[in-house]
Amino acid sequence: MRKTILQVAAITACLQWGVAQQPFFQPTTYRGAFDPAPTPMWTDQWCEWDPQNKMYPAPTMTVTGNITTNTTWSTGQVILLSGQIFVKNNAVLTIQPGVIIRGDKSVAGAGLFITRGAKIIAQGTPNQPIVFTSDQAPGQRNLGDWGGVVILGNASTNDAGGTNYIEGLPPSPDTQYGGGATPNDNDSSGILKYVRIEFAGYAYQPNKEINGLTFGAVGRKTVVDYVQVSFANDDGFEWFGGTVNCKHLVSYRNLDDDFDTDNGYRGNVQFCLAVRDPLIADNPSVSTSEGFESDNDPTGSTATPKTSAIFSNITIIGPYRGNTSSTIASGFRRGARIRRNSELKIFNSIFMDHPRGVMIDGTACENNATNGTLKFKYNIVAGNSTGKVTEVVSGSSFNAPAWFGANNNDSLVSTSGILVNPYDFYNPDYRPVSTGIAASGADFNDPAFANLVTSINNTPFNNGFLIYPNPTKDIINIHTNDNPIRNIKIMDITGRVLVNENFNSTNAALLNIEALPKGYYVMTLESKEGITNTAIIKE
Repeated sequence: MRKTILQVAAITACLQWGVAQQPFFQPTTYRGAFDPAPTPMWTDQWCEWDPQNKMYPAPTMTVTGNITTNTTWSTGQVILLSGQIFVKNNAVLTIQPGVIIRGDKSVAGAGLFITRGAKIIAQGTPNQPIVFTSDQAPGQRNLGDWGGVVILGNASTNDAGGTNYIEGLPPSPDTQYGGGATPNDNDSSGILKYVRIEFAGYAYQPNKEINGLTFGAVGRKTVVDYVQVSFANDDGFEWFGGTVNCKHLVSYRNLDDDFDTDNGYRGNVQFCLAVRDPLIADNPSVSTSEGFESDNDPTGSTATPKTSAIFSNITIIGPYRGNTSSTIASGFRRGARIRRNSELKIFNSIFMDHPRGVMIDGTACENNATNGTLKFKYNIVAGNSTGKVTEVVSGSSFNAPAWFGANNNDSLVSTSGILVNPYDFYNPDYRPVSTGIAASGADFNDPAFANLVTSINNTPFNNGFLIYPNPTKDIINIHTNDNPIRNIKIMDITGRVLVNENFNSTNAALLNIEALPKGYYVMTLESKEGITNTAIIKE
């Protein structure tokens, strides 16, 4: 009886905490995406730094038609995606760990499109990531071999009427995103976890390429964690509206922008890496290549909701790679270009090796920066062309250098001594030098982080874990400051293990238990400190 009472007490504490706050950001002392050594990089095991020469097995199954009923691609399968495949009619596509999906280059724009109401459950593991890649042989793969992954949801967008269509594709119910007059910002389009997307970005129309991973009004109940996009023929990641939160993203040697936010995107994003290839950039007559590009909408209007996403702990390695005299593609420009009335917020991040650092582009964004709705704080900008740490439009009177300095940003002429080994494509170490400037200086006290930062001192759980929301209908967030998670199990009251996930010593994890029946469960967390048990409720 006493055990039952204690379990109910733990559940009550969980409920009280979950209702009071919805934290997302894990506070750090370091700036950039990675903790200093000896903590391993979270890219270890599942990322691939040489996808051009990676050997992938031959397809075992070809998919040519739309997916209209619940479907599972099982571990051991290699799928040839031979067409523009739409998951529709509220169907759920489940992709098990280790599945490889190869886009058919011979079929124009072969890609995977998750339509509104449908879901993708692509949940790999560090040792068995799910891979979307080209069907071409090693050495013959190229940017734009296939279309990419597009996820469309029912959340908010500031497009007229609350809906729009993914650019480049014919307008239809299958290419429409946004919830219209009744958006659902808590919408779920499923899970992407330990997923790689390689050589995507098909040009469906001139100058209208699909990105590696495209989000159209995707809601915050969607789980996006540990996703790498490599050699895409446009942006690595682009968000058109929506509220989806993301962690552990890698944009690797893509063509245009690494992180592109538009049309009222309001999610939270933490721990991202972007790495540029000096010879891969967009055509500057079409688009310049930036680390961040952010618009409120294409015309820079005051349409709401405003683009106001919060990014923290981003590391971007630009094309100079430690040498501002090196030859780079003509399309490269800035670490961040914030324009067209965006209210983007970037904190605790590192921008290295770009011709120019950060551009506050246009009067509307200058006003947003002045009044504090656009924020760029506690960042490091290093290794730019001489005199190009900040930039404004010609003729502007906005004092960008003073604004930059007043917001506790640091500028360095050289990138030496910031990161351990950032310029080896195939054996990199993006962790801060332990005695360098990036090993400290992070700050999460800005009002933008209100109620969004985990506070281990306030948690009612033992061993310093924060678990929320609890009860939950689908997603559980787990955070810890200094006790990295190695394994999480969820068991029913008989002790039967229903969820068993291994982690690469992470300090934050997301689990989706939408498929479990309603009821009481026990969560077991294994960490370097031992094992912790707590009760959870699926409602």
